[in-house]
Amino acid sequence: MSSGSYMPPPVRAVSIPKKSGGERILGIPTVTDRIAQMVVKLQFEPEVEPHFLEDSYGYRPGKSAIQAIGVTRKRCWRYPWVLEFDIRGLFDNIPHELLLKAIDRHTANPWVKLYIRRWLTAPLVHADGRTDERDKGTPQGGVISPLLANLFLHYTFDRWISRHFPAIDWCRYADDGLLHCSTQRQARFLLRSLHERFRECGLELHPEKTRIVYCQDHRRASNHAHTSFDFLGYTFKKRVVKGRSGELFLGFCPGISRPSIQGIIEKVRKWRIGQRTDLSITDIAGFINPYLHGWWNYYGRYYRSLMYRVARYVNQRLVRWAMRKFKHLRGRKKKTIATLERLVKVRPKLFAHWSQGMSGAFA
Repeated sequence: MSSGSYMPPPVRAVSIPKKSGGERILGIPTVTDRIAQMVVKLQFEPEVEPHFLEDSYGYRPGKSAIQAIGVTRKRCWRYPWVLEFDIRGLFDNIPHELLLKAIDRHTANPWVKLYIRRWLTAPLVHADGRTDERDKGTPQGGVISPLLANLFLHYTFDRWISRHFPAIDWCRYADDGLLHCSTQRQARFLLRSLHERFRECGLELHPEKTRIVYCQDHRRASNHAHTSFDFLGYTFKKRVVKGRSGELFLGFCPGISRPSIQGIIEKVRKWRIGQRTDLSITDIAGFINPYLHGWWNYYGRYYRSLMYRVARYVNQRLVRWAMRKFKHLRGRKKKTIATLERLVKVRPKLFAHWSQGMSGAFA
């Protein structure tokens, strides 16, 4: 690689479904190319990371989505308006010329710049053998692509908004962002400015996912078109909150979104736990607990009670498994539930959601 003789092969086009419908095309590099991209990333990332701003959270060391959720929660209590924006097809539309200028600004390493240029223009090969030449974008699926997208948006949005609107609190995770505003007029002005800025940089705001949201006095909420928004798998909206002294009031808070719950349940369904009679209950726990821990650690950070539906669904799958696994339980649902409830008392930490206090609801 240091000699410049490595030539990246074409990337494979793979279609995956979007949560919002339609398909997204990923560009999957070969294993060898993934290693090569990691080599360049390890060299290039330390050169650009110190320049990134505090409120950029996506694909950065020491940063996480749950941190972005936490800071957004605090700001929604301070500001009555949120401008939610999403960039349409970010990875597919980044102009190479502007991106290369940003890369040249941060590294003088010739082979780093050489290979990034080669990866940007590597052709995309479809399953039917068609080959697409690329003159813009960076393949979503490549190891180095998130870093390049962050660098591009650092200049396109992060530094721009901080320079021209220093009083605005904002948060960005990859191509999703939020701006907190004091008035609706201010939010509308920012929206027009964002449209113009992204157009100048070869990008476009998603018309359906970009909107102005009102997030304070619930008595005035009916006067506004949008009073909730989804961000990183959470839905922010008015919810009942218990104060420190125990009083209840309405606050604008995050909780797992319905699409996220549906996605989790669909994943659990595909495991077909009820049919895995070849496994013991310990085997099942060992398989699904890493997923459960991850879901509860992320989505259970705020309004954990909303995860009850997931816990109930997993428990119902376990009831089906036990009724198929053991002859003396077949067709005896109540006895099966009683058996599992006794198991919860004996081994309350066997499943991750049991240890979270959600061991009930087997029916």
